[in-house]
Amino acid sequence: MSETTRVESDTADFDAADYRYMGRAMQLAWRGRYSAHPNPRVGCVLVGDGVIVGEGWHERSGEPHAEINALSAAGSKAKRATAYVTLEPCSHHGKTPPCTDALITAGISAVVLAMTDPFPKVSGRGIEALREAGISVRTGLMAAQAAALNEGFISRVQRGRPFVRLKVAASLDGRTAMADGQSQWITGPEARADVQRLRAASGAVMTGVGTVLADDPSLTVRDKTLTNRQPVRAILDSRLRMPMSSCMLALSGQTVIFCVDDERRAPLEAAGATVHRCVARDGRVDPESALQELAGMEINDVLVEAGAVLAGELLTAGLVDELVIYQAPHIMGSQTRGMFETPAWQDLEHRCGLEYVDVRRIGRDTRIIVRPLRRN
Repeated sequence: MSETTRVESDTADFDAADYRYMGRAMQLAWRGRYSAHPNPRVGCVLVGDGVIVGEGWHERSGEPHAEINALSAAGSKAKRATAYVTLEPCSHHGKTPPCTDALITAGISAVVLAMTDPFPKVSGRGIEALREAGISVRTGLMAAQAAALNEGFISRVQRGRPFVRLKVAASLDGRTAMADGQSQWITGPEARADVQRLRAASGAVMTGVGTVLADDPSLTVRDKTLTNRQPVRAILDSRLRMPMSSCMLALSGQTVIFCVDDERRAPLEAAGATVHRCVARDGRVDPESALQELAGMEINDVLVEAGAVLAGELLTAGLVDELVIYQAPHIMGSQTRGMFETPAWQDLEHRCGLEYVDVRRIGRDTRIIVRPLRRN
């Protein structure tokens, strides 16, 4: 968290009950993983006399925040209760009124926060408003877990770009397609269903025009039990080679194309796409510029499903925050396509170091989640 958003934590220790209630608030916040976008995922638990009297989470943008839902559930029992909230309550008028005002009006006696809000309009101001009203505020309980809930939101606010998650489906020998491009299906149905959950939790799914030309993907969430919201389809297409027959142009939802030569802008926009002319790097779209554009569209998380060229470019540029690799138990052979195209690294010191986050079986496949080690 940057210096401009940090608020000092109270020195009081947290006990087992505090952790239990905040843990419950975290569970509630997670329920908004597919629907709260572009707002952060937030949970709130109200406790009076050692009993939970109300709880809620932020379900959808434009609808009541977690604190309001918890207060509504508690009713008059909210008076003199303690609120456990995963993120600092808002103190400004946005799409909804300030949550700090609602907490004060309800007669809350104390608030325990996991973390301050990095959003400049909120950061520290909610805490200040609560304390000025005579409400005890303690901060920093399970802060790391709270930040993990909203890595995308924090990334957009603090770094000016979304959190980038790169998904790869590969064989045991690290191959993603046959020499002729055939790749359906490397992994099994369970892994593909898991990818649907990644898409549903993302604000945008990104690929390159090469994948569009080769596979004509839809990049949609097909599982309607997850969400009715479709992520933005983001295409890096430097010369606007995207065919007018591409299936995604006929789908509901937003298709955004990033280019450096917009000569074919008019017909693509007439077909329903949005075209952004971006900064060029070596004659191609600078991926970081495209990510910054997506941040301006309030996109928190980007799932990249691309070929080896774009995947390697993002990885080499240090723009990948997490890799999700689905590895199938078969060998595809040496005359096939790999996961990444990178510069010709000559020494071991140039390799991209990774750290494991999670490894588990998904059907017959293995899902490996790793994050790049940041070089100083």
